[in-house]
Amino acid sequence: MTHLEPTEAAAIATLRRGIRGPVVMLNLLRFRRVADYAATPDLAPPAPVTGAEAYARYIAHTRPHLEASGGAILFDGTGGPWFIGPEAEHWHRALLIRQASLEAFLAFARNEAYLGGIGHRTAALEDSRLLPLAPVG
Repeated sequence: MTHLEPTEAAAIATLRRGIRGPVVMLNLLRFRRVADYAATPDLAPPAPVTGAEAYARYIAHTRPHLEASGGAILFDGTGGPWFIGPEAEHWHRALLIRQASLEAFLAFARNEAYLGGIGHRTAALEDSRLLPLAPVG
């Protein structure tokens, strides 16, 4: 089973957490070997690209919308095998994205200009995880 979009139940559970103030989103990403633009052929490059290359296109499209919403990429790094975790599980990339609030994140995620390039993300990813993190205390 892959996870590329939030379920309604997950969105409700996130809102019920009652996170106030800044939120950091932990993104774990596993890329396709070759990006799949079947759902958004209008975004497809002229020649096939890797999932990582498609995700780079997504980041280039997304960054201005993220920053305009008050968000920022705090960390962007490569993954690999777990130090502590399932041996068969791996993630190619991990990102930490800060937003001013959960509301700001949700507004960003509904922005039509941002959504115009989300097909690059869909084409790029084989699987993903997104975990909202709130400061302790």
